[in-house]
Amino acid sequence: MIRINLLATDREKAKKKGAAVLGTVGQKLTMGCTLILILAVVFVGWRYWALTRESNRLDAEISAAQQETTRLHSVIQQVQQFEQRKAQLQQRVVLIEELRRGQTGPVHMLDQVSRALPSMLWLSELKQTGTDVTIDGRCTTLTGLSDFVANLEASGYFKRSIEIVSTTTEPLPQPPGELIRFIIKAAFEQPTAAKPPAAAGAK
Repeated sequence: MIRINLLATDREKAKKKGAAVLGTVGQKLTMGCTLILILAVVFVGWRYWALTRESNRLDAEISAAQQETTRLHSVIQQVQQFEQRKAQLQQRVVLIEELRRGQTGPVHMLDQVSRALPSMLWLSELKQTGTDVTIDGRCTTLTGLSDFVANLEASGYFKRSIEIVSTTTEPLPQPPGELIRFIIKAAFEQPTAAKPPAAAGAK
């Protein structure tokens, strides 16, 4: 009976089979690590590209916002200048209106004073401070002075009552006699406009 020793051959086959299995696992592990590394590099690259793109977009928006802020700042400055100009023009308009209203005041005052002068009375000085009017003059009789004061009060352009500040007598050499020097103080006011008469009823 012939016996063949196959143990050595089996052992060699087992060794070769184990080496092949180990080689296959190692290759798979290497490929897996390589694939993971490639995926990681791709992910990092994509993430870097996305962040760079987002950063560029934000930089563009910030630049646009800064330009808009600069434009709005200039617009605000122009509006402020227009408002200041408007306020100045309004002040000028108000001043012009006040001057127009005040122009007629001295004219009416001088007109009423000249109309109120009785005979034998003349004025030497007239000063106005605001609404206060001081009149310095001469007359021959106290009756003329009282008539002058009454005429001023009746004109409607002076508040009642007019104050006689002082009266002094001065000698008159040619012809011999006396003059009465007087100083009166009054408050000038524009008379209120007369109300129009009521319309007659329909018949």
